[in-house]
Amino acid sequence: MPRAVHITTVHYVFDNRIFMKECASLRDNGWDVVLVAQHERDETVDGIRIRALPRTTNRRQRMRTLPPLAVDIALSEEADILHFHDPELLPLASRLARQGRHVIFDMHENTAKDILSKQWISPLLRPALSLLMRIRMRSWLSQLPVVFAEDSYAADYPSVRKSVNILNMPLLAELSSIRPEKHTRPTLVYIGGITKARGSLCMLRVLSRLQLRGYDVGLELIGPTEDAHLTVMRELIDRLGIRNVAMHGYLRADQAWGPVARCHVGMALLDRTPNYEHSYPSKIFEYMALGLPVLCSDFELYRSVVEDNGAGICVAPDDDDAVELALKRLLDDPELRERMGQAGMHAAQAKFNWANEERKLLTFYADVMG
Repeated sequence: MPRAVHITTVHYVFDNRIFMKECASLRDNGWDVVLVAQHERDETVDGIRIRALPRTTNRRQRMRTLPPLAVDIALSEEADILHFHDPELLPLASRLARQGRHVIFDMHENTAKDILSKQWISPLLRPALSLLMRIRMRSWLSQLPVVFAEDSYAADYPSVRKSVNILNMPLLAELSSIRPEKHTRPTLVYIGGITKARGSLCMLRVLSRLQLRGYDVGLELIGPTEDAHLTVMRELIDRLGIRNVAMHGYLRADQAWGPVARCHVGMALLDRTPNYEHSYPSKIFEYMALGLPVLCSDFELYRSVVEDNGAGICVAPDDDDAVELALKRLLDDPELRERMGQAGMHAAQAKFNWANEERKLLTFYADVMG
C-alpha cells in the first residue's frame, strides 16, 4: 500500500481541505495516510494516522521550531509522497525534492499577494516583502509539483513545471443529507475565520439596522477569532444594542454543517483584497450545497458562481446600505430564498463538488509517482 504523508505546521489538524478532503480521498482510494500537524497526541482518527507536533503559542515560535521537527517526523514514516501545505515549509520541501524525494506543495493561498493584506506585517514593509517572497518562491517552486487551490494562482508562478488546480469544493455526499429544521427566526450565518476583513463588523452593523427597522432576525457566527477582535465585536454589540447573535467559535466542518443548514441566508462579505478577489471562498459552495441563498461580495469571480447560477445576490462589501437592501429583499421574500437555495443546490450537484476534484488529485498523485 503506498503511503502519503501530509505536513502542516499552520493548519488545524482537522482542516476541511487537508484532513476531510485530501487525506480522506487518498484513504478511500487505497493509500496509507499520515498527517503531521499540531495536536495533543499521536492517534488514528477516521483511518488517518496523526503524528502530533507540539502546540506553539506564537507565530515566531512556530516558524522557528516546527518546520524541522515536522520534516524529521515525516521522513521517519518512509513515505512514497510528502505533501506540504505551508509556505514556511517551502525551503525544506524544495531541498527534499532536489534529493530525489517525491514532494508536492499545496498552495492554499496566493502567498506573495497575501502578504499585501497581512495585518501583522507593517504596511510599509508589505510591498518589499511580497516582492522578495515572489523571487524566492520562483526558485523553490521550480523544483516542485504544485497543487493550486485556485485557478488564478498559476499565472503568478510561471516557474512551476508540473501543477494541477484542485479547488476547495464541498463534500456533496455529506452535505446533501443534512436537512435539519430551520430556526423559527430568520437567521443569517457566516462560517470561517471571523475578522474585520471578512465582514464581521459589517454584518453586525447591518444586523443592528435591520433590528431597528423591526426585523426579528438573528446572526450565527461559526469560526475562530482572535481575542482582541472578539472584544471589538462585543463592544459593538453592546453599544448598538444588537440582539440574537450566537458566536459558536471554531467547529470542525462536519460539526458545523448542521448549524449552518438551520439558517436562512449564507454570508460571505469579504473585503476587496487581492487574495480574496481572486480566490473562491469555500463557504459559498457549502452554502449552495446546503440549499441556502448566498449574499456575498460583488467580485467578478463570485458573480460567476452565485449570480450566474441564480444562487444569491452579490453586493459591495463596503456599502452597508447596499448590504441592508439586499438582506431586506431576501428576508421579505421567502419564496425568493427558496428559489435561490434550490438553484444553488442544483449547481453544486452538477458542477461544484469535491468528487470532481478528487479525481484530479488521484491523477496528479499517479503522475508524480511516475
